[in-house]
Parts: sequence; structure tokens; C-alpha cells
Amino acid sequence: MKRIIKKVAVIGSGIMGSGIACHFANIGAEVLLLDIVPRELNDKEKAKGLTLQDKAVRNRMVNDNLTSALKSKPSPIYNQKFASRISTGNLEDDISKIKDVDWIIEVVVERLDIKKSVFENIEKHRTPGTLITSNTSGIPIHFMNEGRSKDFQEHFAVTHFFNPPRYLKLFEVVPGPDCKKEVVDFLMMYGEKFLGKTSVLAKDTPAFIGNRIGIFGIQSLFHQVKELGMTVEEVDKLTGPVIGRQKSATFRTVDVVGLDTLVHVANGIYENCPEDEAHDLFKLPEFIQTMMDNKWLGSKTGQGFYKKVKGDDGKSEILSLDLDTMEYTESKKAKFATLEETKTVDKVADRFPILVNGKDKAGEFYRKNFASLFAYVQHRIPEISDELYRIDDAMKAGFGWQHGPFEIWDAIGVEKGIELIKAEGKEPAKWVTEMVASGSNSFYSVKDGATYYYDIPSKKQVKKPGQDAFIILDNIRKSNEVWKNSGVVVEDLGDGILNVEFQSKMNTIGGDVLAGINKAIDLAEKDFQGLVVGNQAANFSVGANIGMIFMMAVEQEYDELNMAIKMFQDTMMRMRYSGIPTISAPHGMALGGGCELSLHADKVVAAAETYMGLVEFGVGVIPGGGGSKEMTLRASDLFRKDDVETNVLREHFLTIGTAKVSTSAYEAFDLNLLQKGKDIVVVNKDRQIAEAKKHAVLMAEAGYTQPPKRNDIKVLGKQALGMFLVGTDSMNAGHYISEHDKKIANKLAYVMAGGDLSEATKVSEQYLLDLEREAFLSLCTERKTLERIQHMLKTGKPLRN
Repeated sequence: MKRIIKKVAVIGSGIMGSGIACHFANIGAEVLLLDIVPRELNDKEKAKGLTLQDKAVRNRMVNDNLTSALKSKPSPIYNQKFASRISTGNLEDDISKIKDVDWIIEVVVERLDIKKSVFENIEKHRTPGTLITSNTSGIPIHFMNEGRSKDFQEHFAVTHFFNPPRYLKLFEVVPGPDCKKEVVDFLMMYGEKFLGKTSVLAKDTPAFIGNRIGIFGIQSLFHQVKELGMTVEEVDKLTGPVIGRQKSATFRTVDVVGLDTLVHVANGIYENCPEDEAHDLFKLPEFIQTMMDNKWLGSKTGQGFYKKVKGDDGKSEILSLDLDTMEYTESKKAKFATLEETKTVDKVADRFPILVNGKDKAGEFYRKNFASLFAYVQHRIPEISDELYRIDDAMKAGFGWQHGPFEIWDAIGVEKGIELIKAEGKEPAKWVTEMVASGSNSFYSVKDGATYYYDIPSKKQVKKPGQDAFIILDNIRKSNEVWKNSGVVVEDLGDGILNVEFQSKMNTIGGDVLAGINKAIDLAEKDFQGLVVGNQAANFSVGANIGMIFMMAVEQEYDELNMAIKMFQDTMMRMRYSGIPTISAPHGMALGGGCELSLHADKVVAAAETYMGLVEFGVGVIPGGGGSKEMTLRASDLFRKDDVETNVLREHFLTIGTAKVSTSAYEAFDLNLLQKGKDIVVVNKDRQIAEAKKHAVLMAEAGYTQPPKRNDIKVLGKQALGMFLVGTDSMNAGHYISEHDKKIANKLAYVMAGGDLSEATKVSEQYLLDLEREAFLSLCTERKTLERIQHMLKTGKPLRN
């Protein structure tokens, strides 16, 4: 049966319900968001003379919750305009409307009696065949199924989103006992393809996969921290980016999520998993119980493991909780010799063997921590999952781990992992010893560009399903490498398409990257039919290598700097005017030069989570790789007869002058950094390279021809320049911008006006590029610009001077 999801009903508008509603609106679905009717008037309603029968009162709860969600940061919605796709109502007046939806998602409080009451109400109005799912994270499905009709049970499953639904990729699908296979298959597919998630099939066990392993990991740490005599700061230092996890690491993350949320799930596992061999680990340590009693729950109560206070000088200071005295003390920086050894190791996977061999307290911590994790996950098969890769997928997608438990075990070495387990007085699972005995020394392998995993029943490596829609660069890099230098690897994606993958730190664009892009275009024009510029790092590119620019400027090597800027501009123009289609695939941060590259591609296939902007003002310059030229060109293309053209140009000027960064790819269309009708958005980042390749093939096979160079860009000369200069003067006079900000803005104004021409004139791209380069170079001679660049290099933050 073919199923199309046009309209979704979300029952329950709390943080999760509103977040789920927003994410369905993100992907273009129409959403009906419902919640209960308030039982009494609030003070505002009384003052207005409203009654309990007024629609505004009856929908107050749902409207207040949605409004609050839309105002929250980070935003749950790609573009505020998409909120118009959500209509609101209440469970008494509007429940009948669910008869017209394709999918009903229940997101009410975690109480079985309430859920059963809601399902009973839903069943009165639901059209047979409609999908019905619950976002529960702890109530067994067979309890929720009780008393429901056969059709309801056949279409009922849990679809467990992780909070916030827009940003966390895990989508656990847990079928009801009578749920049809076709329904499960559809939910798995829809999660991946349309919601942009990692769909993980889970069993109906307490906390499913993600929370079962994730909460075990945190509870295990809670017990180890006292045993090893470690501080909160030390644990966060050891469990953050060094092992491929978020900066907030462990204790800061608990503060953000809320200690009560974690305790609720831990208690649920403790009560419902009496046979778990690590059962006692889910019991709360004394210091956690004290925090709960004191309501030290984290950010929501103003203090948790950390507490923000204001000093006598008015400056904010972060204090940390001493777990022995239960008092807040001044935070102390954590340092470990073992971590120093990993500083030159860029790949996280290569750090694990170093970390477990550490001779200090950090080494001991990692040995205990990983031994406990490995020992636990090996026994969860087949209890929570039949396949080991689902556990890894759940931890990466739900908890932001770069590597799942079995991938970490592989990185350390399977036999070394067994040694760690035994050193902690535990034993490897039978299936693990059988795997090693059979000669298989890893949980994963790569063959013909695909990932294989060790399948326990068949005792052999089996291809991981669902990879056909993906191109995984890690899997093809060695076998498909065409050319490389220190900055890029050029890979053959097949079907005549090459890919340029940046390999520099933070994917910055320097001379080696530019040389690599030019070489890739040479190769593609000679022997291939298209080029993709894409990678699968955390960010597409944070921009030009400002360290190189700083060194040249300090040494006053202005001729070399001029040549470097020209090389950047010329490379961007090659992207635009090569003999083959060029596709940019930005994701994450695509800033400065990373944005400029995308502006010059024939087509952009952007991930939905793309944060794009020309941010050069932050380091005291203007976009110098064609960005200033391109925004002038794009403004010119929007000029229409009888329009006030300066208004259009001003918008594009402000995009650069205020260093605007889109909060999603969809917002980049509003800034004209992406172009409607030409560029596209992919919700699932894992599909991005494959999608970009597909478009390169389509363009090539449709008979791609090199576009003609532009010499018809309308610039407004003195008319626009005068307007900009008056504006920067008044902004400076009102102390909104500094004297140096004004100088940078005036340089940009000169470029985007096309100089001080006496009248509107049509110019070429090269004319604007020359103006842009001259302005960029002159700003690099300014002391205050050098101070800004140096500050950014030192701190990663912009300086206002």
C-alpha cells in the first residue's frame, strides 16, 4: 500500500509535542496540534472578561506552548514562516478533525491511564488505516494496546523522537505486538528519507536502545567519579570532544537536560529491569539523591553540577559542585598528561588506543569506563537489539557520540577490549569469544565502499542494510582516490563524477585547498563529467585560512597577499565557469570562504542544518573571494522596473555588513545566499553526497554548457554610495558601530556601489572583483584589522575595536 503523509495530528503540545509539530512543519507537512482545555481562567483572561467558553481560553494551553516553542533557541523550526503550516485546537472541540489526517502522534504525559484515555478518544474519530504512534520512552506497548481495536493495533507503534526533535537524529521505531510489517517498514523509511533521522528498530524493552545505554553510561560515571576521586571538571574534560562527544560532555549535558529527567529514566530502568546484570548501577548514588532533594536540577533551577554567580566586580563566574562537601567552589582547570599525547591526533578513533594506555588518572578512568561500557553493551544483544550496529547508531544519533560503543571497541582492538573487561572482574559474552575464536577480529569491516557488521546468528560479516541511498566518504576514500595533497582528497564517486573533500583543520580554505579544487576541475574537464565539493566532517568549511592572511599582512608581504586573494577569486570563478557542472554540498557551518564557494557553484545541494553567511566583518575585512561581487550581482538580478533599487542593494549590503548567518538552509534562501528554483535542500545529511552526485549526473547528461561570463551587472554608483555613507555616519554617531566598523562598511559600500560612478552603469564581474580585492588588501594594512584577526585566531571570538 502506497502511503503519503500530507497531514499529521500531534496530541499534546508540551516541549516534545510542539517540537515534533515544528519538525513536521519543517518538512512541509500540514500539522494539527491539539491539547487539553484549561479548567479555570488565568488573571489576564479574567481582566479581559473572557469565559471558559471563549475559543481563546479553550486553546490557551496549545497556543501558549507553541508560541513558547517558536521563541525558544535554538529554534525548533527551519524558518518562522513555516509555522503557518501548524493549526492549533483542543481535544474537545477539534478532536473530530483527526479523521482527515494521515498520521496521529500521541505526546501526552507519561502516565498509562492518561494515554489509554487519549487513545480511547482518538479511536472514536480516527479513520481506519491511519498510522497511530506514541512518543513514549518508557511505557510498554502491550499495555497501551489493551482494549484497542484490531485496526488500531495493526497500525500502532512507538516512534520515539529525541529532544530537541529538529536537531537530534535518533528516531526509535518500536512496533506494537500486532503492528503490520508494512507499517514498520514505512515508519523506518519515512524517518530516514523525510524526517532526516537515523531510524533505529528497537524492541519493546524499558528505555528502548538509546536511553538504556546512554543512562547506563551516565549512571556508571556517577559511581566511578567517587570511586576514582575525580572532580566534575575532570570528568567533563575527559568525556567531551577528545572522545568525539559534545563540548557539554557529561555533567554540563545533565544540567541542560535536567537531572530530574535523567533520574526518571534511571528509576524506570531500575524498577523494570530486575534481571539486568548491572541492576545496582541504576540505583541513585547518595550525592544525586541530595541534589534531587535540594532541587539542584540544572539550568531549569539555576544550579546543578554547575552554578553561575556574579562576583563583586559584576562579572559572571561558573562554580562547580564539590561532590564530597556538596558545596559550590571555584572551577579548576583539569589537565592530564594522557590528553596531551592526543593533541596531534586529529582522528578521534585513533585517540582511543592512546587514552586506554595512559599512565595517569585519565588512563585509569578510560580503562574502567570503556571496560564497563563494553561489558554492558555485549549483554544487551539480543535483549534490546538483535544487531550490534543498531546500538551504535542509537548512541551516535541520540547522544551525539561520534563513535558508538562497538566502534570504540574496534578502535581499541577487540582483544584489548576483552583484556579491559577481564581486568574489571567481568567476562566477555559468549558470542564475543566465539567471534574472536573464529578469526574475526573486528565488529565492522569495509568492502567495496560498504560497511559490514558481525552478524551473531550467522557468525559472519554481513552488509549493513540501507546504505544504497548513501555515499560514505570514509568507506571509499582509499579505494577511489584519484588525487590528493595536504589540503584535499579527490575521490571518484562513480558515473563520471568527482568529489573534492577538504582535509584541512576545520576545513579552512588555504593555498593547498585552492590548488586541490583547481586540480579537481582540471581532472573533471579532461576525463569526467561533473564535480561535487563535499565532505562529511562536522562543518563544511569555516572559511579562509586567516592565519595565513595574518602572517602575510604582519610581514607586509602585500604582493604575495594580493596574489593569494586573486587565486581565491580565480578559483571561485573557475567553479562558476568550468566546462563541467559544479555542485557544492554545504552543511553545518559554511562561513566566509565556505559560503563564497557555494555562491559560485552551478548548484547547491545544502543540508537542512546549514549555517551559512559572509562573516568577514568579524575579522575586519570584507568578503574577498568573490562574495562582495556576488551579492552585488544577485542584487542587480533582482532589480525590477520602477523598484527602488537602492532598497534591494541595501538588503544585500546588510547581509554582509551585519555578518548575518542563516539558522538553516531554508533561511539562507531569505538572505539570497541560496537561490530559489536553482538550489535545493536535503533533510538527511547522510544522503547529501549521493544527492549532489545525482544532480551533477543529471546536469551533465542534459547537455551542460559553460555559462557566458557576466558583463551586465547594474551598479548604482554615487546614488548608492551616498546612501551607504550617510547610513554608516549615523550608525557611528549613534555609537552602534565603531570607527573601524565604519571604515570596513565604507569599503564594502564602495565595492557594492561599483565605485563613485556618476550614474548607474553596467559592469563586468572582473571589474567588481578588482574593486573587492583592492578593498580587502587595503583593510589588511590596518592595525585594527590585524588585532581582530589575531583575537579570532587566539579565542575563536570576534573583537569589537
